[in-house]
Amino acid sequence: MKINLTSKPKGAVILEGFPGFGFVSNIAVEFLIEHLGAVQIGEFEYDELPATVAIHEKKLVNPMAVFYIQKYNLVVLHTLLNVKGQEWKIAECILQMAKDLETKEIISLEGVASEEETPQAYYHGNSKFEQAGAKPVEECVVLGVSAALMLRHPNVSCLFVNAHSNLPDSGAAAKLIEVLNKYFGMNLDTKPLLKQAEAFERKIHRILHESEKTQTELDKKGMSYLG
Repeated sequence: MKINLTSKPKGAVILEGFPGFGFVSNIAVEFLIEHLGAVQIGEFEYDELPATVAIHEKKLVNPMAVFYIQKYNLVVLHTLLNVKGQEWKIAECILQMAKDLETKEIISLEGVASEEETPQAYYHGNSKFEQAGAKPVEECVVLGVSAALMLRHPNVSCLFVNAHSNLPDSGAAAKLIEVLNKYFGMNLDTKPLLKQAEAFERKIHRILHESEKTQTELDKKGMSYLG
């Protein structure tokens, strides 16, 4: 597994959001890509994960791609695949990319279960997130790619938001965007954010549903071949 880049913006901040609780990271990343003029500069090359591609509005959606937002020198990792079991390999790829780009900061986005009714952002790492509206997290368990990165890189900040379920939570994703908006000084219009986030929620839900349905069909075929 490796990441192939067509360009290498030096000193870029890396923002990663892999599928997790509430799919809030996916929705947040999707919003940034579509609203800040992001261009694709690379993709993951792998044979450890199922061969999967999605078609949305007649366009191919690369399930694991790398985008660049020049205005903020921000590299964004966009993925829709379940990467369970490959977290360490993916983290190593990201760390190698960070080395090549001379990256000083990696930001991970995560959704966490909470009994709170109103979405609240929390952070671990860079205290500047507190100025953007996030609270320092005191107790939390982090899993997956984010955990692997936090263990292997000295400057990984994790931005959390409480989500209500394993279904796409657009309200929680909107809270992440609000914090990132302030942190980077993006000047995004946050007033229609929730409505737009709901549109991304529907898109991601459709893609994930079709992906899961396809995998189920493949599993059934595999069973039929065996007996």
